[in-house]
Parts: sequence; C-alpha cells; structure tokens
Amino acid sequence: MNAVVVRLCAVFGRSVALSVGMAAGIAMAGATIGAGMTAVSVQAATIDTIAKQAILLDLTSNTVLFEKNADERMAPSSMSKIMTAYLTFEAIKAGRLTLDSTLPVSERAWRMQGSKMFVELHNNIKVDDLIKGMIVQSGNDACIVLAEGLAGSEGSFAEQANRKARELGLKGSNFVNSTGWPDPNHYMTARDMALLAEHLIKDYPEYYHYYSIREFKYHGINQGNRNPLLYRGMDVDGMKTGHTEAGGYGLTASGEREGRRLLLVVNGLPSMQARADESARLIEWGFREFATYTLYKGGETIEQVPVWLGEQETVPVTVPQNLSVTMGRADRPGMKVSLVSSAPVAAPIKKGDTVGKLVITAPGFPGKEVPVVAAQDVPKAGIFGRAFAAAKYLVFGNSL
Repeated sequence: MNAVVVRLCAVFGRSVALSVGMAAGIAMAGATIGAGMTAVSVQAATIDTIAKQAILLDLTSNTVLFEKNADERMAPSSMSKIMTAYLTFEAIKAGRLTLDSTLPVSERAWRMQGSKMFVELHNNIKVDDLIKGMIVQSGNDACIVLAEGLAGSEGSFAEQANRKARELGLKGSNFVNSTGWPDPNHYMTARDMALLAEHLIKDYPEYYHYYSIREFKYHGINQGNRNPLLYRGMDVDGMKTGHTEAGGYGLTASGEREGRRLLLVVNGLPSMQARADESARLIEWGFREFATYTLYKGGETIEQVPVWLGEQETVPVTVPQNLSVTMGRADRPGMKVSLVSSAPVAAPIKKGDTVGKLVITAPGFPGKEVPVVAAQDVPKAGIFGRAFAAAKYLVFGNSL
C-alpha cells in the first residue's frame, strides 16, 4: 500500500487541508512518536549566557528553547531543596503529614549552618512554617527538620530522594542531603533540575503558591524571598535560588505569560547581580522571541483517512490531546503541517488505534512528529461488502 500525504496549513490556530497526493517513498506511520516528558529542542535566534550551565523550557508545549551544558554535573546548592519540597508535598498528599502537623527540632537541625530559618532547639514546628522557612528563607535547618520527620534521618531521606529521582527520570543526579550543602557526591544536571521543577509544578499545583511568597517572619526575624525575579514585574512566580563556592550562583525560576509557562535553570554565575540580570534576560528572550501555537484540540477531526475492507470507506483521525507547538515568531509564516498515513488502513480499526502521524516543519524549527489516532471504530465489512470492495478495486484500482 502507498502512503497518503495530506498537506495542512495552520491558519489562526486551525488547519485546512490543501492537497492530497500519493507518495510511495514515505515510511508508513504506525509507531508512537514521542511520549512522556521528552522535549523538542528549538532555537529561533542566537543567544548565549555567561552561566556555566543553563536550560530554558516552554512547559506549555514541552519545548527546549535554549540549553548550555545542560547534561553536565553541577553543584545544585539550595536548588536541591526543590526535591525536599517535592517529597514533603508528596507526604502531605498521601496523608502522612498535614500542614498543621508538628515536627521536633533536633540538635543537628538546630546547629546547621548556612541560610537558616532559626528554629528553636527541641521545639515542635508546624509543617506549614517549615515549608515557608525552607522555600522563602532557604532554611537549611528547616530542611533537616522535614527530612528527619519524613525519613528518620537525613541519610535515610537522601535514599528516598535518590529513589524518587530515578522514578522521575533524573539520570544525572545524586543526593546525599536535603539542603544542597556542598558534597562532591551531591550533584545534579541543569536538565534534571528542570525536570524535577516541572514535576513539582505539575504534580502539586496546590502547593506551588509557596514559591511566590515574598517574605516570611519566624522567631521574630523577617526574611525576604531570595528569588530576585519575583520583584521585577516580569510574571515570574517561583522557584529557588542557590549558591556555593563550587557551584557559583544559580536559580531555578518559572513564570507564566499569555498562557505560556517558561522554566529556567541557570548555574555557575559569578555574583548575585549576574544571577538576577542574566536570568531576567533569558526569560524575557524566551517570552519575546517565541510563541506557542495551538494546531488542534484533542478529539477534533483532522482529516478522513481511507479504509480498506471496512463498513465505511474512511475513518476520521484526531490527536488524543491538544496539540501545540512552540517556535520562533519569525518562523511561524513558514510552518507546514502534513498528515502521513498508510493508505488505505485495513479494517477492523479500533478507536484510539494509531493510523498515521502529523509532521510539523518550519524554517529554523527542527521538526516534530505526532501520532494521530482513529476517532471511532470501523468494523470489518461483511462478506458482501468485501466482495464489492474487491470488485471495485479490480475495476477502478486504488483510486483515493
């Protein structure tokens, strides 16, 4: 059987069929193309950064807009606390903790140096306050109280963190503590940090608001959120800073504008000012130079694909979920969308069966392939229907 190529052109967020032609040289589409949180990489314009490691994602369409040494091991410093927060939120959602639960302060937590919430020795502190102390004040002491409360010891907590990292697909990370305190065996990559942050945003949206709190007062001490982009009026609403001598200054930040959510990770910057300015520059570039275009809504009929020996001659095809792509605004006029499918598709066909793929191309865009599925069942034709189809084929051939 040949392959049918239907060239589609996206117009104001929708697609219109322009032509149908035969193309035997195009491979049959049957396998699922792209799954999970694998991101498409696209870069519309040249940009660089003084950060040693960086990655910028559009979470709305799961697209990498920019990356630099994103798979290089780095000291994540206090950005590691995103994992501590993730496991804390997981425990709350599972009912093992509540925001009103209290946890005791050990001497180890009380003596911990670096950024502090200033917990009191042997006091019992509400989980809600500990979360604020960890996120807003970057309290190492708050992290240890949470880690000991969740796992009994910080060492056991690190084991939990590593199991969760493997579960979430973090391939270049290893945790030995809950705080990001310097240790040569405590490391992450920028890509892993972005993936972890993305999971927290999507898995626990009900708790993400903690990251936008600008200040928190505890033990008579008021401290401001260290995320500099919260104060710049640029739609950033989280997440976490970090700094160590080994890792330099880093920031994981996320913001939403006009329905698009971007996520940035930078590390290895030379100063707090460089961290603030460089992060703002990269995120603004992502919002300015790129746009996300919705091509089809999930369940919307894209086209009719011919059927062989079925009770009906065609089957409507669709995408299971909303399909959006992110590309450079300057590349948008040259975008082309083609539907490729084996032709005709043999019955019986079940609703949800993969029957082809959409191929999306544009100048400066690396291309994207998305599977399309049958929108309804098509039973196999009865004996008389099959005989009629065979006779029709003998007389007219494969006239699609």
